[in-house]
Amino acid sequence: MNRPAQNSLGQPIGWPVTGTFPRPRPPHHTLSGAYTTLLPLKRGHAQALFDAFAQDHEGRGWTYLPIEPWHHQSDAESWCDTAQSSTDPLFYSILDSQGVISGFCSLLRIDPQNGVIETGYIHYAPRLQRSRAATETMYLLMRHVFEDLGYRRYEWKCDALNAPSRAAAERLGFTFEGIFRQATHYKGRNRDTAWFSMLDSEWPIQKARFETWLSPDNFDAEGQQKSAL
Repeated sequence: MNRPAQNSLGQPIGWPVTGTFPRPRPPHHTLSGAYTTLLPLKRGHAQALFDAFAQDHEGRGWTYLPIEPWHHQSDAESWCDTAQSSTDPLFYSILDSQGVISGFCSLLRIDPQNGVIETGYIHYAPRLQRSRAATETMYLLMRHVFEDLGYRRYEWKCDALNAPSRAAAERLGFTFEGIFRQATHYKGRNRDTAWFSMLDSEWPIQKARFETWLSPDNFDAEGQQKSAL
């Protein structure tokens, strides 16, 4: 972390920020990797998403989302109608390594003026969870944010009670910054929000870590990782 500078009065001030602002808004186009592809979410993805989430028989994946579970395909269609026209959040459907739609994710709270953006509204079907495609999904978004768009700060926020999400953030290289108490409410209940971030200065090290983990050499013949992320 850079040390504060001083002004002519001897007061500590933030270090100079270079670059051009505002940064570009994210274009809504396909992001491709070795194991997954992120497609701009469309209404036509509703059936595939509904089928994918139907694998979650207990509905655990819906608990910390701001929306209720889909009980009928029409629920998925209605939500996808809204999601495809949204520019913030900017939604992507996730194709797994078999080319099957297996979840969605988004970029949101997009702040071009300050170069800050958040990832969230993430919902993985059971078949996508704990897979190379799931990790690469997050890598693709990070690379896009830092390298293509030149943002300074990438955020991850979740319900402070959502232990799996907090563990995922730490595994992915985000830094825990604290808890905002009674930050919001949803589904008739309180939400304290856990904040995590990654900075552009941290991205080169994190990128190398991701690419080492995602390398085919890191997986055995059964697809099991040799070294953890």
